[in-house]
Amino acid sequence: MIGIFKRTLDMSSILLFLGLVMVLFAVVPDVVAHGVTDGDKGYIQESSGTMILPFIYLGAKHMVTGYDHLLFLFGVIFFLYRLKDVSVYVTLFAAGHSVTLLSGVLMDISVNAYIIDAIIGFSIVYKALDNMGAYQRWFGFQPSTKIATLVFGLFHGYGLATKILEYNMSSEGLIPNLVAFNVGVELGQIMGLGMILILISYWRRSGGFMRHAYNANVALMAGGFIFVGYQLTGFFVS
Repeated sequence: MIGIFKRTLDMSSILLFLGLVMVLFAVVPDVVAHGVTDGDKGYIQESSGTMILPFIYLGAKHMVTGYDHLLFLFGVIFFLYRLKDVSVYVTLFAAGHSVTLLSGVLMDISVNAYIIDAIIGFSIVYKALDNMGAYQRWFGFQPSTKIATLVFGLFHGYGLATKILEYNMSSEGLIPNLVAFNVGVELGQIMGLGMILILISYWRRSGGFMRHAYNANVALMAGGFIFVGYQLTGFFVS
């Protein structure tokens, strides 16, 4: 009976998580899809000249509200206990994100935003399966998590670069503004990751962390599939 109760509780938690994600999509779809608010979009389009602090703020705001980024990073650090290991993976992700964000805008490389965001959703699924030990069971080997983090960081950067290209930023002050925006993105990543680390650290101190780790990653995987489905639906109906 206790086992049945625990399974029911776990399933309820998963359903609650999925419900919250779907509500999130319904309320703020543009934010989820690497967008910015209408006010920020207008500011970017109308801005001309070098404006370092405003673009740092916009980059940080984007990252803190970029739920797909944060879910992926949550999966990356889920089983990382040492700050050194967290720093390595976050640096790899930031390096990939920065390269494609800057090069994508400066070289005018535009990719369909829905496809990129679907790939980002898949990155969440990939990391959740990795945390669940699926690749060891299915294929008998462990893919390099560091390489995967770098590669998915590249895709995350292209997602944002594609959106920025749609806003037609002024060429006057473009490079310093882009660098400032990227600095803001990384600062936002640090803030978001800090909050995640605080929450997960408290969870790890409880006796339920390892008991519920598998179910938590099932929920994370389901959230990733919802991201993928949402973006593919947008691709085919747009």
